Amino acid sequence: MTDRRQYAPATQRNRETIAAVLQEYLPSQGSILEIASGTGEHACFFAPLFSPRWWITSDPDPLCRESIMAWRDHQALANFQSPLDLDVNDQVWPVEREILREPVTSIVAINLIHISPWESCLGLLTGAERILPEGGILYLYGPYRQKGVPTAPSNEAFDQSLQSRNPAWGLRQLEDVIGEAGKRNLHNQAIIPMPANNLSVIFQKGSGQNSG
Repeated sequence: MTDRRQYAPATQRNRETIAAVLQEYLPSQGSILEIASGTGEHACFFAPLFSPRWWITSDPDPLCRESIMAWRDHQALANFQSPLDLDVNDQVWPVEREILREPVTSIVAINLIHISPWESCLGLLTGAERILPEGGILYLYGPYRQKGVPTAPSNEAFDQSLQSRNPAWGLRQLEDVIGEAGKRNLHNQAIIPMPANNLSVIFQKGSGQNSG
């Protein structure tokens, strides 16, 4: 039988540091929706850490969904839902149509908004505003540009590589993301430096004034 699991080396390097931030900031109740779950390796690592909370995976790419399913079956995880076909630009997400074991109180998007057009960032923020309850958390991970902060040479090279693959891709200005989130009642709670010049950026719905 063909093993449909895919592998992304970066997940092995960043999963523990990401998990530590998620454990600090995610609500203790409700389901966790992961956007663009990719290979499924992050989900397999995170799901046991957040049990009995339900980890809901998603990806618009059918090959990625196959990999996610293969990882889930390989790990035999009890709180790991089959991947949803979810595009952040859709007006209605599958979690809005389905009856969930527990409502979504957290949304996690790792390495999404720079490997997609700006419209996808806006779609993600708009969906998070619709779905998250008051106090719900949106977690973003990846590299950014920041005003007044020199961009690391490795991130500059990565940005050029992304734009050579698709001119609509590239590192986003963090202040632009925070500004668009604020328009959607998603307020920045923390900006946490991570390894390899990445950031963890945490937003909370309806939490009042931006803290970051």
